[in-house]
Amino acid sequence: MQLDQLNNAELLSSITGKVAAQSLLDRFGGLTNLAQASFEELTQVPGIGESRAKAIKSAFLLAQRLSRESYRDAPILDTPERVADLLREENRFYTVEHFQVVFVNTRRHLLGCQCISQGTLDTILVHPREVFLPAIQRRAAAIILAHNHPSGDPTPSEADIRITRDLIRAGRLLRMEVLDHLILGHRTESRPRDFTSLKEMGYFQLA
Repeated sequence: MQLDQLNNAELLSSITGKVAAQSLLDRFGGLTNLAQASFEELTQVPGIGESRAKAIKSAFLLAQRLSRESYRDAPILDTPERVADLLREENRFYTVEHFQVVFVNTRRHLLGCQCISQGTLDTILVHPREVFLPAIQRRAAAIILAHNHPSGDPTPSEADIRITRDLIRAGRLLRMEVLDHLILGHRTESRPRDFTSLKEMGYFQLA
């Protein structure tokens, strides 16, 4: 059922029932007057008890709050450092590998992030379908790959490099750019950065 194709009476009937919905519209004439009606005025309409009156008032209050809701600007993820800052805390306490995909728009603003696969201490399996399907559904312009190394050492393995290159090739077929692949680990005295960027390391240069 396409809810956006229903008329006012049909939408209202999902809260009150068909007969009561029509009675409400006959009494108040339209949504504006209905929204302005008091709780007591609503309960005077046949078929509208306290529970249905409460549901009607709640629906209009939610609509009002939606119209006033403001959004923080989505973060711009145009550097490996910014991506690491976004993901660091979530990944800090994972005891097995989690493969995540970050979705961004054409201006590199964050659209969302999703964990695609969960593996073992040092192995994770990822299929391109699992990576790109949610990216397409979110209408992402590009993606950033990321996963954690529970050992704390963010050095990429041969499997990490192979998966990265496979996904870059798959992204080219779909015309969706893979911007980077970050591996998150832990800082040490000899390693001040707790992540590595496979793009910075040169692994995005395909033959």
